[in-house]
Amino acid sequence: MNFQGFVDLHTHGIGRYDTRTDDHEDILTMARVHAKAGTIAILPTLYAGPIDEMRSSLKSIKKAMDLQVKADGKRMGAQILGAHLEGPFLNPLRCGVMDKESFAKPTVAALRKLIAGYENIVRIITLAPELPGALKVIEKCAEMGIRVNMGHSDATFRQALEAKKAGATGITHIFNAMRPFHHREPGIAGLALVDRDLYIEVIADNIHVHPKVLELIFNRKRLDKIIIVSDSVKGRKTAKGVIYEKGVLAGSALTIEGVVRRLRRIGIPDAEIIEASTDNPLRYIGMRDQVRSR
Repeated sequence: MNFQGFVDLHTHGIGRYDTRTDDHEDILTMARVHAKAGTIAILPTLYAGPIDEMRSSLKSIKKAMDLQVKADGKRMGAQILGAHLEGPFLNPLRCGVMDKESFAKPTVAALRKLIAGYENIVRIITLAPELPGALKVIEKCAEMGIRVNMGHSDATFRQALEAKKAGATGITHIFNAMRPFHHREPGIAGLALVDRDLYIEVIADNIHVHPKVLELIFNRKRLDKIIIVSDSVKGRKTAKGVIYEKGVLAGSALTIEGVVRRLRRIGIPDAEIIEASTDNPLRYIGMRDQVRSR
């Protein structure tokens, strides 16, 4: 398609605003901030938390989606596509800055409780496939049309492959918050690079992933399976464009526009960047026909 703007499937917040909120205006403001930086659509992403708190945030996202189009038909900000749930079925060993005490054991009953009433807006759920019960949750999500990403996980290559067979379709922020790649145990990252079907999120800010590893990804992975994300979080902009919490890398302060500038600096061609930041994310969640430039 012709370039009309970026699509971000992984944004927790931006500036003073966060998806952990019971106020839909926070979500609408996030959409407007992203739009000013050339993003036409976003998938607000929830941190793992107690199920009741995650449901409160889902309620805010749903209300923001309902109110986003004004009476004259014009949309306020980047189109809100639904929600990406990053948790709560994650591995405490790979928690990053998330509160591992809020992680939950993956069961179909817990999944139903989490998304009841919001099934039609949950587009992606990230989980750790090696946890007992996770494969059944993956199968249920696939049955419901929810994309399953593997992430915040200590899964081995074999466990990740089993998850793919159960219905997992993607990888959340490759190389971050997962078992490190090893030549005798490639883990999720290794499967992500060699598998022809799995989509991969890439935080391409040259810090979450080294520039030479970004080059490796674009040289090795099928281009139509690469999805550039910001993984932006609430916080002040910094010189490096990333935000730390207690010395741990917490996320980005950049929009996709800022990430794209860094990819250009290391020589990734514009045509590849556009595909990875527009076509691929919309194809992944099956919404290519529902998104229009503002």
